[in-house]
Formats: sequence, C-alpha cells, structure tokens
Amino acid sequence: MPQGPLVYRQRLLTRITHWLWAISLFFLMLTGLQIFNAFPSMHIGLESGFDYDNAILSITAREVEGEVQGITRILGAEFDTTGILGVSGGEVRAFPAALTIPSKTSLATGRVIHFFFAWVLVITLAVWLVASALNGHLRQLIPTVADLRALPQDLKDHARLRFHHGASYNVLQKLAYASVLFAALPLMITTGLSMSPGFNAAAPWLLDLFGGRQTARTIHFLTMLALLGFFAVHMAMILLAGPLNEMRSILTGWYRTDGDDHA
Repeated sequence: MPQGPLVYRQRLLTRITHWLWAISLFFLMLTGLQIFNAFPSMHIGLESGFDYDNAILSITAREVEGEVQGITRILGAEFDTTGILGVSGGEVRAFPAALTIPSKTSLATGRVIHFFFAWVLVITLAVWLVASALNGHLRQLIPTVADLRALPQDLKDHARLRFHHGASYNVLQKLAYASVLFAALPLMITTGLSMSPGFNAAAPWLLDLFGGRQTARTIHFLTMLALLGFFAVHMAMILLAGPLNEMRSILTGWYRTDGDDHA
C-alpha cells in the first residue's frame, strides 16, 4: 500500500459512468453471445449463406460415430471444443448457457435486453464526453509528449510489477482508457448501428463504410473480444496495484498516492 497523502482523483460523474459502463458491457456481452448463437459464424463481405465460403470463425456441431461433437473453426483451422463450444451440457449451442442472457435459447429476449443496454451505453458515453470536456477531465486522458517519452520506462516498471501511485494517470493508463473511450466503444456503437435495417435506411453510407453487414458484425464481435481482454488486464492491474486503494478510488473518489508527485 502507498504511504502518501489521499487525493481526490475520481470525480462523481466519472465514478457513476464507470459503473454504468461496467453494468452495460456485462449485459451487452452475454446477450450478444445469445444473439451470436442464432447464427454462430463470422464472415467478411456483403453476404453469407450456404453458397459462400467467407467465414473466418464458426462454432458448429456434427455427429461422429454416434456422438455429437462440438467443432470450432478459425481461419480454416478446426478444433474439437466439445463441452465448451458447439456442444455443452448435452445441448447443441455455440456458447454454453452459463455465458448467455437469457440462459435458455431466446433470441427475442436477448435482443430486447441487448438494445436496452446499448442505449444506456450510448447515453452514458455522450453525457461523459460533454461533461468531461467542460470540467477538464478529458484532457487528463490524452497523453502528452512527456507521457510518450516516459512510455519505455513505464513499460519496464509494469513488467517488473513496480507500480507508481500518482495523483494523475500514468501513460499506460491514458493510452488504455483513451483507446476504449475514443476508439473501442464508438466502434462498437457504429458497427451495431450499421447492422440495423432501420438505421441503414437513414444512413446507408455507414454500412458501406464497414464493407457490408457481415463485415460490420465481425468487427463488432472482435471489438467485444478486445474489450474483454481490456477487462482482464484491468482487473489484473487492480489486484496487483492494491485492490483496496483502487476500489476506494472508484467508489469514493479518494486515492492514496506515493506522495512524490502530490505537490
């Protein structure tokens, strides 16, 4: 635990939007897997179907010697994923029931919940962007030239599990948070909108921008995997850097620093 003074690091709006994003992304991911189960393959291009061979990922099942086997294909490579993907709990489905909302097969329910939390995410991001631009918090997430010069040393410190508890974000935090807030989340939103027939009628250029609905769907899915990877690293850093101090910061706003940059 750091021994320096407490600083008020996280504003109330930052804390509220953080938890709204966390809740929204949780439901979006699990309902998204439910939606994926209805058509368990990812394609590149304008179209997909039985006459096309443009899938880069598919999760299917087939019968082998009287037993149903789960098969996952990635870029042509085939893997037996019985019990995890393709076939789980004695049921043929791409992702297991434990990873989908709802746990039963219900595309309609999954879509309703998915769209609800998608709008929660969009509104929360819009409110955060406007408020952060006005209160100056947005500038704290943009790496400066000095930050980029410190990047090699920061990488070495993190590799050695030497963490600095400062009043402001370090360069790796700035790069990670900025990539999520300014790249990954907007990409998730725009690719999601490009798969909506209603939005296609209003803005057909967006579908053309992503090269077709199937390509947009694939980018949407891959971005979700990237956000899942960010979450895993984010949780690991919280545990390694001091979970009590980190959780106090995002719950109350107060963060204990090392004391060397408090002035």
